[in-house]
Amino acid sequence: MARLLAPPLDAQRFAGALACVMVLSFVPAAASATSDDGVRALSSLDCSNVPARSVADILAHFRAPHVIALQGSVPIVTMAPLVAFLAAMGYPQAQLVQAGPDPRSRSSFVDSRRIAGELAWHYERDGLMPVLIGHSQGGMVVVKVLHELAAEGSPSPIAVWNPESDAPQSRTTITDPHTGERRGLASLKVDFASAMVTGSLPRIVLGQWGMISLLREVPDSVREFTGFAIPWDLIAGTGAEPAPYRSMGTARVRNVVLPASYSHVALPRTEHLASQPSTRAWIDAFRPDVESQLPQADDTSNLLVAAHLWHGLKRAWCEGAKRIAARDRASAATPPSRQPDMDVRPWRATR
Repeated sequence: MARLLAPPLDAQRFAGALACVMVLSFVPAAASATSDDGVRALSSLDCSNVPARSVADILAHFRAPHVIALQGSVPIVTMAPLVAFLAAMGYPQAQLVQAGPDPRSRSSFVDSRRIAGELAWHYERDGLMPVLIGHSQGGMVVVKVLHELAAEGSPSPIAVWNPESDAPQSRTTITDPHTGERRGLASLKVDFASAMVTGSLPRIVLGQWGMISLLREVPDSVREFTGFAIPWDLIAGTGAEPAPYRSMGTARVRNVVLPASYSHVALPRTEHLASQPSTRAWIDAFRPDVESQLPQADDTSNLLVAAHLWHGLKRAWCEGAKRIAARDRASAATPPSRQPDMDVRPWRATR
């Protein structure tokens, strides 16, 4: 029988283990990412089909986008099991730490403009836009952030937000780490975002009226978006055929209708899938455009959610690493003449 809930992780143990991993991983990650062999191996990767060995041998040596994981409004199951799953699959743990009191999961009762400001802060410092993953109400926040970034020419520009000091900065522009040009936050583009079982009914109940018409519209501020829905999900208010997400332009949108047996509340519970050899191998080999028989395992709950998210995250990591490598090669050939802003610091593997 599938287990419905995973026991919560201890926050202090998580933070302590995370600190050890960051310290131990500093030297090899920094060295390998700058090697010619590493860059050549990266350039040969097909980002739409990254095998497990390439994650460990190639991608792990290049910086990865920060992941912002937003939990539901009533987090009976937080995003902690999903964060643990991603770490177990090989994603850098330093990039999975959430701002706020819980390093494993982020509250969805947060201003979307603040999240947009954090995206800009990370991008300016790391050269990569963070990934957004939201469960239930967290998915609504994800979509709202994308609309904030798409609102160019807004009379109220978004301020850069520093998550380390938990405060906005007195500026509404950043220095683009790739071009050196000044740019507003509303022109930034997220590589990958996902909304998990986010419905219109809770928006009505919670008085979030402004998002009802925008909830299924995916703007061009994201390159790839995956939306998950469960038929007859009473919490989300979906029927037999959940309303699909629609691209407003260039965004690649994938709609995943999960089996009706999936649980709205327990959807982030994916940690067990990384510890079972059969489900882990299936997820590593998963491709959205290729049908494959489900694996035999004691517990396959939430398998499709885990597979789609891991595939999208690997692709964003791979494509972002290639852009960074190209920028670094160009910088080596032509040293920049500008001076960076005071709060632009070089990326470190320990972060």
